[in-house]
Amino acid sequence: MLPQVEQIAARVRELRTILEIDADTVAERIGVSREVYDDYENAVTDIPVGKLYLIAGELKVDPTVLLLGDEPRMVDYTIIRQGNGLDVERYKGYKFTSLAYNYIDREMEPMIVTLDPTDTMPELVTHDGQEFNLVLEGTIAVNLGDREYVLKAGDSMYFNPSIPHGQRAIGTVSKFLTVINENMKN
Repeated sequence: MLPQVEQIAARVRELRTILEIDADTVAERIGVSREVYDDYENAVTDIPVGKLYLIAGELKVDPTVLLLGDEPRMVDYTIIRQGNGLDVERYKGYKFTSLAYNYIDREMEPMIVTLDPTDTMPELVTHDGQEFNLVLEGTIAVNLGDREYVLKAGDSMYFNPSIPHGQRAIGTVSKFLTVINENMKN
């Protein structure tokens, strides 16, 4: 596992323990078995982004606390200069750069996603809310349910992320902006 995955798992476990919240309760509320949840907390399995947001909601913290071990600080605005977003490596060939991690009580999560090209269908994920993808460079295949949509630079897609979905780059390293709006508060 990547060191960052291990650090996030340790933060989740530590905070849940400090708050005296039972692991069974968190597992049930985020919709996974206790075994899967234990794998998350022990860094056996990476915590999917959607599940990380649900865990943050259960622990009543901003997801940034789990990602960085630090609280967001900005109230009215935040500026992220080019190249200075928070890099979050979650899957091999799949890199997120958070563009609003320092904004308190944000309701959207804008990120630049960089993907290495692959012919393999991505692992499909689900989460609450709504999602928007805008291709910035290259070509992205978006798998949504049982369909695949090919988007090129300038193309965008807005969709219901409770439908299993995933993205992959076709032909060359590609980038897209994703904006995810999830209910991050309980």
